[in-house]
Amino acid sequence: MKKHMTGILLVVIALALTLTGCNKNEEKSSYVFASDATWPPLEFVEDGNLTGFEVELIPLIGEKAGVTMEVKNIPWDTIFAGLANGAYDGVASGVTVTEERKAAMAFSTPILSAGQVVIIRAEDKDSIKGIEDLNGKKIGVQIGTTGDFALEAYPVERKAYDDIGLAIEDMLNGNIDAAVCDSLIASDFVLSNENYSSKLVVAGAPFTQEDIAIAVQKDNQKLLDLINEGLAKAKADGSFDALKQKWNLL
Repeated sequence: MKKHMTGILLVVIALALTLTGCNKNEEKSSYVFASDATWPPLEFVEDGNLTGFEVELIPLIGEKAGVTMEVKNIPWDTIFAGLANGAYDGVASGVTVTEERKAAMAFSTPILSAGQVVIIRAEDKDSIKGIEDLNGKKIGVQIGTTGDFALEAYPVERKAYDDIGLAIEDMLNGNIDAAVCDSLIASDFVLSNENYSSKLVVAGAPFTQEDIAIAVQKDNQKLLDLINEGLAKAKADGSFDALKQKWNLL
């Protein structure tokens, strides 16, 4: 899912985390998490308010762990740099766990599983059954995401957008043939969004498998333990599953 970073950038972030790592395990009563609010149903802005599954999950985890946790809207292209320099304590923004990222930051227990899927116009469902049917076709992605990265392995023409919603609109206007994003985001466009549900379908099964987790600075074991503690309690008492159901993430 969100989001792929190059190895060079990860090395820079890892170095920054090392240089700023002192006192990360100090006792705190409140924590701030960054989230790029362009990915419904995980995080988005509605009527001027930040909302979504992860936006509600973070304070729920804090409540279960006995501390205050809140979410701040931060653009994706600066989100990991801000984590590295201590502008906030963690990142909860549909972050895919990868080996590269694990070298630069620490991850909580996975909160969701997802995979990249192909979204097409409903009228094309008979001719496009999955990623293999898009050879030579134009596919829209959000730039810098794992969907963008995954398409490097396929003979397609990628067109990158700042927001996956822009790719969807361009597809409906006939300018591209399909869009690729993670299955969690696709469910919002296809299953939950009344503006798109009759116009779009998901073609085939996910062609990747990804774990989504909350990221913190690599040496911040104190916060990581609090997140995992709160998450375990929320799963045990049913509040985690209730939140997933609210956001159609079953």
